[in-house]
Amino acid sequence: MIALPIAGAILLLFIRDDEHNEALIRKIALVVSVLVFAETLLLWSRFNASSADFQFIERHAWIPDFGISYFVGVDGISLLLLVLTGFLTPLALLGSWESIHKHTRAFCMFVLVLESAMMGVFVSLDLFLFYVFWDAMLIPMYFLIGIWGYDRRIYAAVKFMLYTMAGSVLMLLAILGLALLHNTNTPSGGYSFDLLQLYGMPIPARLQFWFFLAFALAFAIKVPLFPFHTWLPDAHVEAPTAGSVILAGVLLKMGTYGLVRFAFPLFPLAAAYFATALATLAVIGIVYGALVAMVQPDLKKLVAYSSVSHLGFVVLGIAAMNTQGVQGAVYQMLSHGVSTGGLFLIVGMLSDRRHTRLIAEYGGLKKVMPHLVAVFLIVTLASIGLPGLNGFVGEFLILLGAFRWNPRMAVFAATGVVLSATYMLWMFQRVNYGEVTDENNARLVDLTPREWAVIVPVVAISVLMGVLPNLFLRPIEPSVQRMVNQVQQSAPVRIQAGGRRTRNLQLGMKNSELVPNSESIPNSKFPIHN
Repeated sequence: MIALPIAGAILLLFIRDDEHNEALIRKIALVVSVLVFAETLLLWSRFNASSADFQFIERHAWIPDFGISYFVGVDGISLLLLVLTGFLTPLALLGSWESIHKHTRAFCMFVLVLESAMMGVFVSLDLFLFYVFWDAMLIPMYFLIGIWGYDRRIYAAVKFMLYTMAGSVLMLLAILGLALLHNTNTPSGGYSFDLLQLYGMPIPARLQFWFFLAFALAFAIKVPLFPFHTWLPDAHVEAPTAGSVILAGVLLKMGTYGLVRFAFPLFPLAAAYFATALATLAVIGIVYGALVAMVQPDLKKLVAYSSVSHLGFVVLGIAAMNTQGVQGAVYQMLSHGVSTGGLFLIVGMLSDRRHTRLIAEYGGLKKVMPHLVAVFLIVTLASIGLPGLNGFVGEFLILLGAFRWNPRMAVFAATGVVLSATYMLWMFQRVNYGEVTDENNARLVDLTPREWAVIVPVVAISVLMGVLPNLFLRPIEPSVQRMVNQVQQSAPVRIQAGGRRTRNLQLGMKNSELVPNSESIPNSKFPIHN
């Protein structure tokens, strides 16, 4: 899954980039991306859903003097994110079939390289390898925005790069600190970037705080969590349709995935200490993103701010750190990728026809394009969490987990559900109902066969995830339960932090379950199933 997109990109190098080969270039890229999606489905079919262990392990020495290896594996948390990546990439390519005519070969190559880097992020079990994929992903996305974007594309691309790099540098320092700590504090000694060894390594509480803040800042910028969200609307508005679909559908999930995979399990004491602060920022983001989305005149910017709101729910579920909350967070990552990716595809279809994204320029589309409006309605209802569609399950589990952990947070977060319905349905009404006041709208054509092929899978998955959630929850649950147990067994301690009074740090546990006077993580490792 990592190598095939790169092989496809290399193959495209040998095809001349001109008008005569444009269709061939697109078809090769599409076939490669479909094959990668088929590989993710094959992986899912062979995955042992009842096991919490990492599966399909591959390990090869890379830089052995520093303990760096090519170490990859899959568990229930990363499995469906791989499937989501494989699902959205061919749709993004197909959705840009008619809108990209400049440097087509380079465009397809960057999309394939980006897919490879995203796959690498989700399977890396070596922190150095993870960081390589994490930063490698920035390069193709920078060019996708900067070359094929809209008017302010250079500004948006540079802002995206600077924001993400700023957080990444701090995370790199924390990764190097962990490797050095392993060399000095473990009996075996030696540098190690092996995530499974670092999970069980004793880390002093004060040091955990600094490491956690470095990781959490990098992931908060990527989510993006309020107030680190300002790069996202610019990137979304200026990016081409394929860039917006991949950015919203997959790249933003890397931040929340990083919190689940790295920040909370590696530094449970610090995670417990900062959980309430993270949840507070998440709730602010939920309400703020919804209120700002409500007043946006631009369709893309409205959907972009809706992502700030929806991903606030994901961070809230992770901060609750109980099985319902985290399982709902992982499910909501998948759901948001499908529904928001679908919204950006539909906005791209409208923009290709009218060359504008302003809501005021539309109206009365229901009479002109009934099929597009029908699928638009389904994807909109999925986005706001209508029962029976994919958005409901994740939000319900997150609110349930958050209520068990902190009822007040859950109550404030629930207002985001109401606000989400308000701005999405109001936008839908203004775009699709009323009279056709602009003659340009009266001449619009309905969905083409290519667009049917793009949007039908999105609608089908939205319904499937809403009607049969256990199909997706079953492989997630054991891995989530393992991770939650690992954090909860390590987090409920009494520590003296930063000169403040001693306080209990709890993550969804009762006072009787507190482990007294411990300043390190128990020396336990996650199991591996090869």
